[in-house]
Amino acid sequence: MKGIILAGGAGTRLYPITISVSKQLLPIYDKPLVYYPLSMLMLARIREVLLISTPDDIDDYKKLLGDGSRIGMRIEYKIQEKPRGLADAFILGEEFIGDDSVCLVLGDNVFYGAAMSAILRQAMDSIKDGGASIFGCFMKDPREFGVVEFDENKKVISIEEKPQKPKSNYAIPGLYFYDNNVVEIAKNVVPSARGEIEISSINNAYLEKGQLNVTLMGRGVSWFDTGSPKGMHKASGFVKTIQEMQGFYISCIEEIAWRKKFIDDAQLKKCGEELKMTEYGRYLLSLPAQEEDQ
Repeated sequence: MKGIILAGGAGTRLYPITISVSKQLLPIYDKPLVYYPLSMLMLARIREVLLISTPDDIDDYKKLLGDGSRIGMRIEYKIQEKPRGLADAFILGEEFIGDDSVCLVLGDNVFYGAAMSAILRQAMDSIKDGGASIFGCFMKDPREFGVVEFDENKKVISIEEKPQKPKSNYAIPGLYFYDNNVVEIAKNVVPSARGEIEISSINNAYLEKGQLNVTLMGRGVSWFDTGSPKGMHKASGFVKTIQEMQGFYISCIEEIAWRKKFIDDAQLKKCGEELKMTEYGRYLLSLPAQEEDQ
């Protein structure tokens, strides 16, 4: 399976902060926002990733992440010349995807939960024979998001965008798994009134075939949409609190690479040495000793 991070857009809801910098490069507490969606792909053991961004911002992502070899991955890049909708990612990524299935994660979504690896694996398993899987995150009031209605077998019945009377309390976050058919489906989507290839059109195409599943994120999972200053502040405060209480870092890509055995102890040490003047770097250097103590 391949992974795509969509880190484009102008971030207008965050103006003036994002006039001169890409939203996904802004910090969520102690690390760039893009680390958080990247960590989801890594937890799913996806090691080949395409990052899509704007002509103005793509070089900044290359400077930050390089070719991915530092963390035992392969990261490629593609420019989205202008906003054409989320589903444009599959058209831009056609060559990268090849014959594989694909996971799309939006660059401004933050997830946290002890069971995330298992949840991601469940979603991957649900499409091993084809189809698509979206996620459902319980919310007291999901009216500001897409909402998924499903049956007892987790088969999706309906999807509604920002409904005033939601048919369920499960919002749809920006994390999606698709079989290889998604590329052709995206090519045949009729652009919406705003001229974009909508992700909802992709999901509805699978829904019409009876091939759209939902994987539920339980009570132990937190999800933040960081598209607004309030959302970024909430996510940063959450990460700060958890890390200070538990002593473990959230979405530390070097740690995940090491624990998933993408890199070995020597490579982890090298990553830590590069950042040893920071708490982040010292945390990386402390990990092997912590492992021995457990």
